[in-house]
Amino acid sequence: MSWSGGITEWIEENTAFISVVFSWKLQQVYQRAIWYREAGFNVRVGGPGLFAKPSYFADVAEIGGHVDALVRHNPDATIASRGCPVGCYFCVVPKMEGKEFTLLPEFTPRPILCDNNLSALPADYQDYIIEKYQKYGVSLLDINSGFEPRTFTDEVYRRWKKINRGAWRLAFDEEKEADEVYKAMQIIKDEPSYSKRIYVLIGNEPFEICLHRILRVIEWGGEPHVQPMIPMYSLEKKPIVRFDWTVQKLRDLSRWSNRWIWRTVPFSEYNRNA
Repeated sequence: MSWSGGITEWIEENTAFISVVFSWKLQQVYQRAIWYREAGFNVRVGGPGLFAKPSYFADVAEIGGHVDALVRHNPDATIASRGCPVGCYFCVVPKMEGKEFTLLPEFTPRPILCDNNLSALPADYQDYIIEKYQKYGVSLLDINSGFEPRTFTDEVYRRWKKINRGAWRLAFDEEKEADEVYKAMQIIKDEPSYSKRIYVLIGNEPFEICLHRILRVIEWGGEPHVQPMIPMYSLEKKPIVRFDWTVQKLRDLSRWSNRWIWRTVPFSEYNRNA
């Protein structure tokens, strides 16, 4: 179940296709597009990363089009719906796919399910997805984007418990979501801690607030996966530095969290050189 790393490319007849996930890889993709064009291919470029600056490729490639590149980024990945009604300001999905769901009932069940917001989908469509996995005997090993805490209920948990063989992923992006995240964590309280993987966005609020969110995830029996906030259309993989943060502090808190150092050392005693 390995991913492409953000860029995948392939050739069909005389056309070279390049799909890019992250905007900070656009310069690398631009060089690949030039190479293919000089080699005599027609070039088409698409993907979420391109949404940031589609004009970037105007002189070297055709832009976008209806091409399903997900399976080329990972042959074990699939998606049963697009869009998300939440509209987080730091997320490209509502801008790219819309705030209303587009259902894809002809999807092929595969071990990694990449829907943006499963718990907010209509209940009958959630049941349809689950029944299709059961019908084809495919193990669901990774619900990649996880569930939205505000719509994650006991009913949703019981429904997906039937086929989920991977982690229960939720997001704790802002302090105002604390009550919703806590309620969701109570629903999955009997799951082992390693299966409760909570995405925690940092850098979007002052340091103490972000650290407090991480500590509460641990207190509630989960394991935090920390992600510094990066500008949506950034051409460099550099986090936003606001409030009382520094780049080093963002890096340190991410490593302390994502390498499970919190199990043995509080952040106040973390030594990056140890």
